[in-house]
Amino acid sequence: MVTWRDSLPSNESALTLLDQYFTARAADFPAGPDAYRRAQPLDAQFAPPHGVFLLAEGENLSGEPADIGCGGVRRIDDGPHGSRFEVKHLWVQPHARRLGVGRALMAELERRAADLGAAELVLDTNDSLEQAAALYRSLGFSQIEPYNDNPNATTWLGKQLTPG
Repeated sequence: MVTWRDSLPSNESALTLLDQYFTARAADFPAGPDAYRRAQPLDAQFAPPHGVFLLAEGENLSGEPADIGCGGVRRIDDGPHGSRFEVKHLWVQPHARRLGVGRALMAELERRAADLGAAELVLDTNDSLEQAAALYRSLGFSQIEPYNDNPNATTWLGKQLTPG
């Protein structure tokens, strides 16, 4: 079972998970590890009412309770559909993948963004992250025009949210 804990990116557990995320992305980055640009998220961007950062609590490899994933949403400039929030730093530890943790985390982030007033949820990704892109598309995200200049991104996706 997975539960959620509100956090800030500077929380010790969040920093550990973010370091795992950044290290894995750099190691697998198509242009090489030196080309990957690491961007540490700022607490102020992921604190209500501007956003939220979540830790996914599950079990580590030994079966003990542990933080096994993270992700956040933050408000960015409004888009064509109104208030726009961006999904950032979605990460699930390898041992917890293919168990629905990423899907559940995305659903919770979408719910939280809607609660904060989001009319649209957007994200950027790299074409090398095929499983992530497949997850996003299965959740209703579709390709949109680039909304930022993230040098790590090759694809931008968006999803309109229904008012709650």
